[in-house]
Amino acid sequence: MKNPIYVTQPAMPPLEEFTQYLEKIWGNKILTNNGPFHQQFEKELADYLGVKYVSLFSNGTLALITALQALKVTGEVITTPFSFVATAHSLWWNGIKPVFVDIEPYFCNLDAEKIEAAITPQTTAIMPVHVYGNICEVDKIQKIADAYGLKLIYDAAHAFGVKVDGNSILNFGDLSVLSFHATKVFNTIEGGAIVSHDEKTKTRIDFLKNFGYDGELRVVAPGINAKMNEVQAAYGLLQLKYVDRAISNRQRISDLYKELLHNIKGLAFQNDQIDVIHNHAYFPVFIDEQLFGMSRDGLNEFMKSNGVFGRRYFYPLISQFPTYKGLSSSNPANLPVAELAAKKVFCLPIYADLDLDDVKRICTLIKSAGK
Repeated sequence: MKNPIYVTQPAMPPLEEFTQYLEKIWGNKILTNNGPFHQQFEKELADYLGVKYVSLFSNGTLALITALQALKVTGEVITTPFSFVATAHSLWWNGIKPVFVDIEPYFCNLDAEKIEAAITPQTTAIMPVHVYGNICEVDKIQKIADAYGLKLIYDAAHAFGVKVDGNSILNFGDLSVLSFHATKVFNTIEGGAIVSHDEKTKTRIDFLKNFGYDGELRVVAPGINAKMNEVQAAYGLLQLKYVDRAISNRQRISDLYKELLHNIKGLAFQNDQIDVIHNHAYFPVFIDEQLFGMSRDGLNEFMKSNGVFGRRYFYPLISQFPTYKGLSSSNPANLPVAELAAKKVFCLPIYADLDLDDVKRICTLIKSAGK
């Protein structure tokens, strides 16, 4: 069997260049607590992304948890069942009840047309996800949030570098939260960030991620320890030099998938949104068992037997995990589009260093699996 191909592989900078950063860290002996690399990375990252303020975190989940704390969100929050479980976990950890609303069928984002029906007197916020880096209907969702006085926090874990009409998608809503996990388009091994739009909010976020300390002797909030360390920050600085190249490589892979898979019956994929600069974070396909001649799960097993390891992402839905299954909003009857997408979706391998010959091999296998 040929070498296995996995759904993703981390983009890593040249080791010899990273060593130079490590030597500086070893020399100044500053490992954490808002060190020089941390400060530099926040500034350069904000400039790269086209946003005003960035607060760095040790991981994206702690960033989500802290974002909710920073805006003092309570009660119920409307969100999507079609996401990684950390989205809902961040609510649960804050004592907030997730209210799941169905997704729209094409880009798999929270359906803006179904949000208002889920609002109750206990609703205080909306937390959509830019799934696979596809942007939500930000204008419609903002109008709803404004009409009902709700906070709006975007889980933008998939949306690094994504722009609409030349503007960063991270500038929408009250806050946007990024993940820099090793599997993401841009990674700091582990890591994350909150994007905010004013200095006062950034200051509160920075207090909360550092035990609530304001200076040496004053604690102003019950914060946690969620700071990004100097090694991660230095790694991130170096990654910024190579991320455009990585995204460009991903686009070539995505374009080749579309070219080779466009006429296969029973297999659908998402085309790019109009006026959006995408990061090509994922390449999901959706399998219609009747037309394709094999179920999604059957295709998954077939590909694995041939050394190709995709991922059924997102399956199961968050709403079907035991922690959330008892919620009234988790009833499958309320989430028919999400339920169907979870049964059909299969994410194909995509990462910056994936060889185009391997993409052709993957497509050949898929064609041989169908009718």
